[in-house]
Amino acid sequence: MRIGLLGTGPWARMAHAPALSEHDGLDFAGVWGRRPEAAEELAERHGARAYDDVDELFADVDAVAVALPPEVQAGLAARAARAGCHLLLDKPLAPTVEQGRAVVEAAEEAGVASIVFFTTRFQPEPAAWIAEQAAVPGWFTGRAEWLGAVFTGESPFATPWRREKGALWDVGPHALSVLLPVLGDVRRVTAAAYGPGDTSHLVLDHSEGASSTLTLSLTAPAAAAGAAVELRGEAGVAVLPDSADGAVPALMRAADALLDAARTGHPHACDAAFGLRVTEILMAAQDLLNDGSWPGDVPDRFPVDGPATAPGRS
Repeated sequence: MRIGLLGTGPWARMAHAPALSEHDGLDFAGVWGRRPEAAEELAERHGARAYDDVDELFADVDAVAVALPPEVQAGLAARAARAGCHLLLDKPLAPTVEQGRAVVEAAEEAGVASIVFFTTRFQPEPAAWIAEQAAVPGWFTGRAEWLGAVFTGESPFATPWRREKGALWDVGPHALSVLLPVLGDVRRVTAAAYGPGDTSHLVLDHSEGASSTLTLSLTAPAAAAGAAVELRGEAGVAVLPDSADGAVPALMRAADALLDAARTGHPHACDAAFGLRVTEILMAAQDLLNDGSWPGDVPDRFPVDGPATAPGRS
């Protein structure tokens, strides 16, 4: 499969370009970026072609990988899908539900495959743990802490979109990608509050009857940074294992998943539709954080009697 890369920033250089160039099933054909000189440098380093015209890149490849801010990704992903390109996307899918839905609709109408790269879902030990816990009944509650030190140290990822959107939108998708397949869809964001810096605290009500709490931050002290997920229920306590793999091997597995979805026509669990659902939940939490009151409801995925209502509202 011929694949192009959209983006030339730190994530593109550190993860995407190495993963695409090292993958045996991919022909890393080209790079497009908003800074042509950076696209030239990155393409030359990996033996690819730099493109000035993104539509020309779409015409020359079978798929694109996107390493761009979410508001830029959403528009280009829909455009690439309409050009017939399969999509290897980053999280979050989009900064608004409307933009995320446009990506999903474009992919469905064009019949192209999509994968959203939630890193943990493509690391062997965590992925196996998630599948194992999803088959265990009776979970009562879950706790996820995703703490980064992006804004408290020297980090190439202290980018404008992260400064604007904060941990909710950057690491929140990672936490949700672990909790949703185990505890079920989110019916309601029952509480949300800001903590230090960009820290967000959320309480979620899940469709299978469990609740979960999330603590998300990019301003944690470096010594406190890390991710942890704990489940408690009838089976006892289960803790998400660490992975020995970094981003590049995980991204190569995401590319495997894209190749398989394109070949079989069967959507992957981390496709654009799942990415849209994560965006819907994030937006419900953002609304609650913004005004400190309801609404915090997540719209029903498959409405029957209309959207759920918050306690005390009708």
